[in-house]
Amino acid sequence: MNTGTDIEHLAVTAGMRMTEQRRVIARVLTLANDHPDVEEVHRRAVLEDAGISIATVYRTVRLFEEAGILTRHDFGDGRARYEPVSDDHHDHLIDIQTGQVIEFTNEAIEELQKEVARKLGYKLVDHRLELYGVPLDKK
Repeated sequence: MNTGTDIEHLAVTAGMRMTEQRRVIARVLTLANDHPDVEEVHRRAVLEDAGISIATVYRTVRLFEEAGILTRHDFGDGRARYEPVSDDHHDHLIDIQTGQVIEFTNEAIEELQKEVARKLGYKLVDHRLELYGVPLDKK
């Protein structure tokens, strides 16, 4: 989900030197409405700058992740996928047939997780919920 996070601005604020290629990669990630892997980020970036190598994308994504700008996900398909860090919490439903990632929020699930933690003697401070499924109409 594109939360409007400007990755280039966050990178500059974090003190990162922004080359033109890093700016292109940041723009691709900012505009992404999905959860692209590095190869997909590279495919999109070379449309703007054919000189961007896959190695540059890997390095830049790793730098953004280390700076706390990107969140890395492993949705069980063997590919690390990325999205901007967001203050807006959401969970993920992954279609295991197509790989599509659907973001959702559900207050009842949030409350249930807090209650489970509380019953076990903990205060919930963070979590990730990933649901994996297939469409009901494709049995």
